[in-house]
Amino acid sequence: MKAISIGSRYEIYDDTLKAYDSLAAQTYTVCFSQMTGFFLKGRPDLVVKEPVYGVHPEKAEKVLRSFKVFQRNLGVILSGDKGIGKSLFARLLSAKAVEAGYPVIIVDQAFPGIASYIESIEQEVVFLFDEFDKTFGSNHDSDPQSTFLSLFDGTSQGKKLFIITSNSLHGLNDYMVNRPGRFHYHFRFGYPTGEEIRQYLTDKLDGQYQNEIEKVIRFSNKVSLNYDCLRSIAFELHSGESFEAAIQDLNIINTHDEQYNLTLYLKDGGIVSAENQRLDLFSRDTKCVYMRDMKGRYAVEVEFDISESIYDPSRNSTVLPGEAIIVHDDPEDNAEKQDYVPDYMTITRAVRRNIHYLTA
Repeated sequence: MKAISIGSRYEIYDDTLKAYDSLAAQTYTVCFSQMTGFFLKGRPDLVVKEPVYGVHPEKAEKVLRSFKVFQRNLGVILSGDKGIGKSLFARLLSAKAVEAGYPVIIVDQAFPGIASYIESIEQEVVFLFDEFDKTFGSNHDSDPQSTFLSLFDGTSQGKKLFIITSNSLHGLNDYMVNRPGRFHYHFRFGYPTGEEIRQYLTDKLDGQYQNEIEKVIRFSNKVSLNYDCLRSIAFELHSGESFEAAIQDLNIINTHDEQYNLTLYLKDGGIVSAENQRLDLFSRDTKCVYMRDMKGRYAVEVEFDISESIYDPSRNSTVLPGEAIIVHDDPEDNAEKQDYVPDYMTITRAVRRNIHYLTA
């Protein structure tokens, strides 16, 4: 039997009770009981079971080096679309933290009062908030994220490393983004480039299937392919499917959020453009887009059939031939009606494709 006193209160436990001066370097999850309050539950350490590409290992080491010499809390934001590598980086960083002797505590539920509980842990520790913007989302009645601001500021006892992942920066409190005093690092993840896709699929596929890789790269210039998509494509290709057959069945052709920059080149040398246009490059419907010339002198309405576009590797963009384009003059913006004869139009992805690391 073990008797434990907290002030004037005594509690009885069996002989399995153990007391520690600090948390061991392993992984925990924050839990809450209506009867006993907050507690930590041990769980298996986070591991990375696949190759890590790019500069991820170096950046994880950089964060831990900074945390070691910081005299206050250190915050890291990982932002980007789903399936693009944020969680993989978070797992990698967490695994390295445990190896370096730091406990890692995962916060995946928005319990009332959790910020105060975190503040009560007085040792160097790593906290991981996956999908922070979703777990602690604001509503009309409250802003749960605001309760963490003083905690992230570093005024609490015990230096802490805070890692939060976010699918949308718009879901984060305005006092977190662009505030290096609270979050020193902001790692923004973009879609893999053609070279990164080639490296990933070369590692995943046997030699007899690697002739399909260039098809995947060309397709990625039309549709955003994250690593979840590439993993599924690799599985199908490794089963002997051609890319053309595999892509018809996979649940990855989600084009409603795709944005493109359009540039129309005219026969007389004129250029008109439109940015951040939402297009479905697999649609057979006619599309109309309002475009302006580079100097704002005139505007035209451009009508085209997007299904007639092809990918041109020399221009690194999707190209629509002039015969698939109809240009309508806009009489309100032009003093005299002109004949605009289209030569061709390029369609390039408007999203950032590379990973960007921003530091204070």
